[in-house]
Amino acid sequence: MTTKRDYYKILDVPRNATEAEIKKAYRRLAMKYHPDRNPNDKEAEEKFKEVKEAYEVLTDPEKRAAYDQFGHAGVEAAARGGRPGGFGPGDAFADIFGDVFGDIFGGGRRARTQVFRGADLRYELELDLEQAVFGHTVEIKVPKLVECDSCNGTGAAKGSAPVTCDTCGGSGQVRIAQGFFQLQQTCPRCRGVGTIIRNPCDRCHGQGRVHRTKKLSVKVPAGVDTGDRIRLTGEGEAGRNGGPPGDLYVEITVREHPIFERDGEHLSCELPISFATAALGGTLTVPTLDGEVTIKIPPETQSGRVFRLREKGVKPVRGGQRGDLFCRVVVETPVNLTAEQRELIRKLDESLKRESGKHAPRATGFLEGVKRFFSSGSA
Repeated sequence: MTTKRDYYKILDVPRNATEAEIKKAYRRLAMKYHPDRNPNDKEAEEKFKEVKEAYEVLTDPEKRAAYDQFGHAGVEAAARGGRPGGFGPGDAFADIFGDVFGDIFGGGRRARTQVFRGADLRYELELDLEQAVFGHTVEIKVPKLVECDSCNGTGAAKGSAPVTCDTCGGSGQVRIAQGFFQLQQTCPRCRGVGTIIRNPCDRCHGQGRVHRTKKLSVKVPAGVDTGDRIRLTGEGEAGRNGGPPGDLYVEITVREHPIFERDGEHLSCELPISFATAALGGTLTVPTLDGEVTIKIPPETQSGRVFRLREKGVKPVRGGQRGDLFCRVVVETPVNLTAEQRELIRKLDESLKRESGKHAPRATGFLEGVKRFFSSGSA
């Protein structure tokens, strides 16, 4: 026979603890040992069940009184004697089939209160590129269901408490007799909760939760990108019947930047330069997220050439070396020319043409390729 631990010691509360103190202790331990937070951890799973059992007994006035007087035996005796059913309590045949079908359909001889975890929530957060690259702290407002502070989540008015459902005896299940068999189904009165509220709270109308918009400060780590999620544990909707709250998932979207494009840890941008700078060379000031830098443009730079500025990109949020900034040269054609400027360009073009192929090797090669294509086609 397995010896059960003292319920008060399990929840780490004194024997004269109030219901609010018991509920607070339960929430702390339930969040610590909840299976969702401890996957594949059998020890945490057993502790969670132990904490839940202690909570169910100590928050039920009748069970707690029986436990205080007789210990675990008193609770078990009260559970055996307090269940209504389709057969009399002395019918051994009914007890056998009731236990069997109770195990099959998820019920049991012991009264219990179902605990429900709160729903997870999602919040979409838009960031500028600089905020995503260097990190940022932002305040958000999240509408959600929170525990009613008037009734402390019980749903019952002040001075009262939920009472055990007299239809199912607190089990959340009722037995239906069909011949000498018994089947179990969810209690139609308490809807499987195990308790009913005779005097509901005026503020939450017996729901135990109310709608409220909560302000939260979200610390965005440096290097996040569109599609990343930040999990805020316990900031989802409040649970029901003392269940743990859900989580809040903040989904990141990075706005388009007027200059830079991002590809993972790397950034890229177009670098417009004048015809004269491309032909003769020079220096150019380039913007980066860290400030301006000066790069040297060599003579005869062609449009499409890429300059690489090392470690001027993004440091990945999961660690690693900072990315680079790639600047793609775009030679800009001058516009709004005066008559004098047009004449100067015309003279320059005539001068360049006199030495065909020397100053424009790409254009010359292209024209020769076109000629070969058409001559081979006509042949």
